[in-house]
Amino acid sequence: MSTVREITKLQHPATTNRQVYSPLEAYWKAFQEWRKRRRLQTELCRLTDSELMDIGITRSEIDYVTSNHPIARDPVRWMSDIGTLR
Repeated sequence: MSTVREITKLQHPATTNRQVYSPLEAYWKAFQEWRKRRRLQTELCRLTDSELMDIGITRSEIDYVTSNHPIARDPVRWMSDIGTLR
């Protein structure tokens, strides 16, 4: 006959859900995001001008697109997005 034993860890409920700020994790996340943007920028730069036009951007907009800012071509939509037009 076998006996199954369960090992339980004693944890304080207040510390189990607490998030600890780690500068190293923040730097690593920022570095990963930077690498992701650089990869996107490299891939967009490899496209031809006609391929860029197919996806709706020009070569001069690549830096803007890769900086995680949405492009609003319609000025009325842009103004409503920033809250100046209601």
